[in-house]
Amino acid sequence: MSTGRSVSFHTLGCKLNFSETSGISQQFRQAGYEEVEFDHAADVCVINTCSVTDLADKKCRKAVRSALRLNPSARVVVIGCYAQLKPQEIAEIPGVNMVLGAAEKFNILEHLQSLDPSNTLSRVMAGDIREVNHFVPSYSIEDRTRTFLKVQDGCDYKCTFCTIPLARGRSRSGDLDRILEMAREIGRQGVKEIVLTGVNLGDFGNGTEVIEGVRPKKEAMFIDLARALDEIEEVERFRISSIEPNLCTPELIEFVSESKRFMPHFHMPLQSGDNEVLAWMKRRYKRELYEDRVSRIKSLMPHASIGVDVIVGFPGETDQHFQNSFDFLHSLDVSYLHVFTYSERPNTPAFDMKAAVSHTMRSKRSELLRGLSLKKKNHFYQSFVGTVQNVLLEHKQGPHGGLEGYSENYLRIVVPQADPEMANTIRCVCVSGFDSRGELIGELIS
Repeated sequence: MSTGRSVSFHTLGCKLNFSETSGISQQFRQAGYEEVEFDHAADVCVINTCSVTDLADKKCRKAVRSALRLNPSARVVVIGCYAQLKPQEIAEIPGVNMVLGAAEKFNILEHLQSLDPSNTLSRVMAGDIREVNHFVPSYSIEDRTRTFLKVQDGCDYKCTFCTIPLARGRSRSGDLDRILEMAREIGRQGVKEIVLTGVNLGDFGNGTEVIEGVRPKKEAMFIDLARALDEIEEVERFRISSIEPNLCTPELIEFVSESKRFMPHFHMPLQSGDNEVLAWMKRRYKRELYEDRVSRIKSLMPHASIGVDVIVGFPGETDQHFQNSFDFLHSLDVSYLHVFTYSERPNTPAFDMKAAVSHTMRSKRSELLRGLSLKKKNHFYQSFVGTVQNVLLEHKQGPHGGLEGYSENYLRIVVPQADPEMANTIRCVCVSGFDSRGELIGELIS
């Protein structure tokens, strides 16, 4: 029954944030709220923030202004990583009523009920991140075609550039049986593909119980989760969102190559192709291990797509370091790059490191790697012209009609002949060439 109350959501950042926003929105709907788009007036506006880039403050302020412009009396609640890291800074943004940290964001309804409307000061609840020891599963549905299922949260790694452990806490995971049931539940809704998400996905299996400062041994590993999900008949496809190269084990690679439902698509963060810079970053591998993982994937699955995260402009990165990284990436048989320009993050070890790279040089190096990424993507795409691919068609239409969708190995393909009724179906498509945007175009076979 409707209560006459409405809520809107605005999500910044990663797919994990989107899955959590979906879980929170479900709480609101069960409490009788009507969910409306963020560009509509709402009684409550929830802004789920990110902290990965230095634009967090700017994006958060813009979202708050947008919400209040539509409804000046709306209650504005800010949650997410930025809310955990800088709660007082957010509380000073005009119009923010409440700031909830990592431990409290899933208790948002309870906190709203206790909010005093006559109090113009922002209420802040963002405690010590070390107190965050619970896992809340969630998933988001995009057009009921692909779902992002959160199976892990937090991170125990200590990369010198990263604020995620400060914003999300220690690594922890969902119960294996509960995740399997959620996957079945998603499949029964008609969703064809589930993308597994987490902060450090390959570290799946950590519980939340800590005894005398020590957590018990994992009851299940990520490979165990993958094998169990592979047997679920309600879902046709599973995809791994991102996995650390040291956790993308030979066993996991072999499993995916023989899997019934896991797609031949890997996204592995590299961050730098120079071993000295990797050591400064405190990454848990050298480039030789990364090269081995790529070679193993390609030897078993020559058609597999491999995406790479890379950071440019890390403190101390010389021209030679960057050239080493560029040459290494150029030599790898990978499909695309996600290029991040290093930005200083307070409370991280890298923040105090010397020999900062100028912003001009950071931009130049980013541009060079984005050019390399475009060449990698075009080469990868070109190798599949004339082949037949199984494409999961989405509701999103192409620029000239028809539908778009992803192949098993993450090729984005436009299918002009496809009509809207084919959305959320897997069709055989012959890849014929490229459209005006440089995206692949294909013709329906069945």
